[in-house]
Amino acid sequence: MRNEHGTEEYEGDPVIPVCRLEDLPEGESVRIATQPPIAVFHADGEVYAIDDTCTHQDASLSEGFLEGCFIECPLHEASFDLRTGAPTCLPARRPVRTHRVTVEDGTVYVHAAADAVTADAGTAHSAAIPREGSAA
Repeated sequence: MRNEHGTEEYEGDPVIPVCRLEDLPEGESVRIATQPPIAVFHADGEVYAIDDTCTHQDASLSEGFLEGCFIECPLHEASFDLRTGAPTCLPARRPVRTHRVTVEDGTVYVHAAADAVTADAGTAHSAAIPREGSAA
């Protein structure tokens, strides 16, 4: 079913088509232009989605440094577990919100919290994430 923004809904939560899985290589991210923005990561063979803004200070986590299932904020090096959203070190103290992800017929979908969807839902921007020890 579609909501008033034209976005599909599943059990009350909007479902946002993000990209083809083949277009999101391991170690990269996609930023979805929702309000607040959502970052989608392909890490350790899984796809994860979290709110894109660091809870310590306004910085895009999709532009951070990915190591396994952990994303490090590019601004002050706060780190978050992509599986739970929990901060793993200071200066962040609050978790980032996580979103359920499904892959159907090769397409990645984010099941976003209802308050994370705006008319811009579905607009994605790719960002390469350098792996630990790789050239940026």
